[in-house]
Amino acid sequence: MAINKVIYGGNTLIDLTGDSVTKDKLLAGYTAHDKSGEVIEGTCPFDVDSTDATVTAAEILSGQTAYARGNKVSGTMKNNGAVSEAITDKDSVYTIPIGYHDGSGTVQLDATEKAKLIPGNIKKGVNVLGVEGDCEPSSDVTAQAKTATPSTTKQTILPDDGIDYLSQVVINPIAYVESANSAGGTTVTIAG
Repeated sequence: MAINKVIYGGNTLIDLTGDSVTKDKLLAGYTAHDKSGEVIEGTCPFDVDSTDATVTAAEILSGQTAYARGNKVSGTMKNNGAVSEAITDKDSVYTIPIGYHDGSGTVQLDATEKAKLIPGNIKKGVNVLGVEGDCEPSSDVTAQAKTATPSTTKQTILPDDGIDYLSQVVINPIAYVESANSAGGTTVTIAG
């Protein structure tokens, strides 16, 4: 029989009858007496035994804390919230930033570029991003072949008025002539 109250000379020396300690409230590895006077051993690992936890600071949102392996860990993970990006050309690459994303962000084709993806802008039989082309060459299209002579100045070679495109441009060779001169040497004439 356990003793839970001791009175000596009219004075109460020990009174456990009002104590509220229980095994589940006493830290594991410690002993005490409950209100009946019985010795109890604690079973409480606080709210969880975190000795086998594997979380690191980089895996916890910045400004938040957690306990792992018996230690308090302060988070360092960046909160990116809603991340959105627009793809503007075929070579655009979006790199997802490291950190937390709230799931409401989007990555999509830029609206201006998306508006260009219509069947009339795509060759018939070709599918671009789910848009089937219906553009066929017109029978009214006329082509022109031209010949050009090199020049020492910049030239822009365009089709004549009423012609849709150049089918071919031939560039003549640069004229090169060697002739003997009165000084006994050779004169080279390059025509431009």
